[in-house]
Amino acid sequence: MLSGCLAGGFLAACSRQDTKAPLYENETAIVARADHRDAKASFTWDAKSAAGYLDQREIWWVNWPGAKRDHSTFCVSCHTVLPYIIARPALRKALAEDGPSPDEQLLLANVTKRVRLWKEVAPYYNDKEDGPHKTAESRSTEAVLNAFILASSDAQTGKLSEDTRAALANMWGLQQTEGGAKGAWLWQAFDLKPWESRSSEYYGASLAAIAVGTAPDAYGATSGIQNNLKMLKEYLQRNSGAQSPINRVALLWASTKLPGLLTSNQMHSIINEILTKQQADGGWSMSSVALTWKDLNLYSLFGKWKRDDGTPQELQSDGLATGFIIFVLEEAGVSRQDSRVKRGLDWLVRNQNKKEGLWAAYSLNKRRDPSSNVGRFMTDAATAFAVLALTDTNPLDARAY
Repeated sequence: MLSGCLAGGFLAACSRQDTKAPLYENETAIVARADHRDAKASFTWDAKSAAGYLDQREIWWVNWPGAKRDHSTFCVSCHTVLPYIIARPALRKALAEDGPSPDEQLLLANVTKRVRLWKEVAPYYNDKEDGPHKTAESRSTEAVLNAFILASSDAQTGKLSEDTRAALANMWGLQQTEGGAKGAWLWQAFDLKPWESRSSEYYGASLAAIAVGTAPDAYGATSGIQNNLKMLKEYLQRNSGAQSPINRVALLWASTKLPGLLTSNQMHSIINEILTKQQADGGWSMSSVALTWKDLNLYSLFGKWKRDDGTPQELQSDGLATGFIIFVLEEAGVSRQDSRVKRGLDWLVRNQNKKEGLWAAYSLNKRRDPSSNVGRFMTDAATAFAVLALTDTNPLDARAY
């Protein structure tokens, strides 16, 4: 069983086992245009084809046998599903859509069902079939992702639902309260970088902080969660120095949602650090920002960063690192007129595969066929974060790029 699954559930009335991917080739493409004044060429990115790619990948995931779980539910993955649920709404304005797509509604119903059946549904993985600690890791990971997804959805309506309150309560109930990881959550660990490895616990805690800060109705000020929130902030602050640059970018993202998590100087320190990793073409490479000494293996001991199968790490700029970093920089208020941000945005508009709508990214663990379904997992996340970077409306000076 592929370990990318981090599951949620859907309401029986919303089951779509016979759903087929929509076709877009006869549709009129809606294109977002680059508008900065000093560009040497007119670049465009195709919002319609990006939506088509994301929707088709979501439909595939829902119907993939490897994603099936208990009570007619399916997995919610960190690479395909989680980025989808925050990126797809960002395309609505460009596509003149009135509300959530059917695939968004299906995913939200899926997560809602598992939240409502929290005491009945089986965890995604278990100790007997998947190895030691997998039951607890799986349960805690799901709790954070459910809360993140439902809080993100509620943020669009401005009203905190009872299902989201329940998901957040489930999350707090599994927070660690002692030891070096006090304040965090056990996280799914299958030695798969960047989101299911030894260091992924920190990313998960960052997602929890974003969920709390995103939830409407001043949820973060709720009296009953202040001790939990204190432990979470202390964990993130205490362990930030030992993290990879990309995990610190996740911390920066969390700080834009959760007041008091970082000081202004700490935010600027992370921004300056990640900007030094920008490559000559304007993008970033995930291998250069996600790997640390903790990821050393037999090959890297000899000065060659290689994946677990012995193949060399990809060093070129990729859509996941570039999209994620630019999106978070924008969320942190870095101006689009900053030359380095503009170069990153230019990289994104130049590097979309407009025929398929995607931005390419690569596995840090092994070489995969980029045209296969498994080989597209990182590309799924890359496409979602590229869309978020290109449509971000949080900064005061943000414009449709």
